[in-house]
Amino acid sequence: MPSLIVVNNPDRWPFDIPGVEVVAARAYLTDARYTALRHVQVFNLCRSYAYQSVGYYVSLLAEARGHRPQPSLSTIQDLKSPVVSRILSGELDALIQKSLAPIKGDTFTLSIYFSRNLAKTYDRLSLQLYNQFQAPLLRAHFARRDERWEMRDISPVAASEIPENHRPFVAEVARQFIEGRRPAKPRRTPPRYHLAILHDPAEAHAPSNEKAIQKFIRAADRHDIAAEVISRDDYARLGEFDALFIRQTTAVNHHTFRFASRAQAEGLIVIDDPRSILRCTNKVYLAELLERHDILAPKTIIVHRDNLDEVCAQLGFPIILKQPDSAFSQGVTKVKTREEFDARVDELFEHTELLVAQEFLQTGFDWRIGIIDRKPIYACKYFMARKHWQIIANAAGGADYGKVEAVPLELVPPHIVRAALRAANLIGDGLYGVDLKQAGRHAYVIEINDNPSIDAGYEDALLKDSLYERVIEVFARRLERSKERREED
Repeated sequence: MPSLIVVNNPDRWPFDIPGVEVVAARAYLTDARYTALRHVQVFNLCRSYAYQSVGYYVSLLAEARGHRPQPSLSTIQDLKSPVVSRILSGELDALIQKSLAPIKGDTFTLSIYFSRNLAKTYDRLSLQLYNQFQAPLLRAHFARRDERWEMRDISPVAASEIPENHRPFVAEVARQFIEGRRPAKPRRTPPRYHLAILHDPAEAHAPSNEKAIQKFIRAADRHDIAAEVISRDDYARLGEFDALFIRQTTAVNHHTFRFASRAQAEGLIVIDDPRSILRCTNKVYLAELLERHDILAPKTIIVHRDNLDEVCAQLGFPIILKQPDSAFSQGVTKVKTREEFDARVDELFEHTELLVAQEFLQTGFDWRIGIIDRKPIYACKYFMARKHWQIIANAAGGADYGKVEAVPLELVPPHIVRAALRAANLIGDGLYGVDLKQAGRHAYVIEINDNPSIDAGYEDALLKDSLYERVIEVFARRLERSKERREED
């Protein structure tokens, strides 16, 4: 993606970065040549981003032209906030405490140059702050209060304010940053699109294994889409891509949701989209949704501190208790007695105001219907783990999985597929895995997963590479439609 550096006066720009055009802010705002450019990254390094200043208008018009400015208008507003510390996530606050703990004094200033700091000790903190406040040159001020570090403010830095002895470092990290970290594999022609796959190979229950990730990358290449695996540290790189595919377990209070939200705000095609994550990761929401639309599910009651007797009386024992944001069978418990129920409820209420309680339906397996773009693409039977009532038995020594059997969609009972589609369509048109239990002619929807497992050797056992093709085809179609809409505008 071409890059421009926009400054007030190019004659005073102190760096030479090969392959990057340095543009006067006035020229960027008024010259028709820049208005006509498409798919451009704009590094706005004007002296001021004050409201209606030249720097403000550079980011404003960059967004209007479909360019990708840093900082964006939303970042400019965040940088102006008088309570900037409240914007920080708990995760980032913990990193601040850890990174600054060895400092003896009570104040500290951190210079962040294109997400880096001269001292490698502060590289991770610099990267995470840059991810939160995406401006190329930043300076953060910290103070210690009651044995805890607080960030008092963070603000952009003019290039002219960079100390002389820092400039060689800044020139090098700027070059590295702007060039990006694309795969070195040469291509005869540039790809039509770039797809980021957010994935953590160290995740215990990742929705796709390494072999599946490589199959997605090869499928993307066949559609002239360059796919690259990114990590949680690549938040600031989202502007380099046209689409984001999340292959990590999602949660609302988690970096996966921040990635989805940011990508959607920047106009990327996103699966899983933030709305799907919000809806699917909370079982209280799903329980209410299924009941409101008369979709058959195991008898379910929302549990609060005042209806415990009612829950036990209506459901009987055993009862399945679910933490609202549970995933991969964690946070889901079967209780057999009132004593177990009371003890488990007390534990769970330390973390949430509401729980989900369901009647227990004994089956040898659960159906999983994979759906994307409102169409079923695969089906599996997930059998219960050995001597366990769930498909995953989590233990201190690891997890024990039940057998997975891929089934041709045409051999799945039609009422199972219909129920899955009806449930998934209430969420959206993303990628979902609907879990159901079959009891005679009835299909009971257990849950709707926004980030279903697609593992090589399991879900793809029948479809092989065509399963990955079906997912990537959806990205390709949506990218083409998005391109057409931009061209019409």
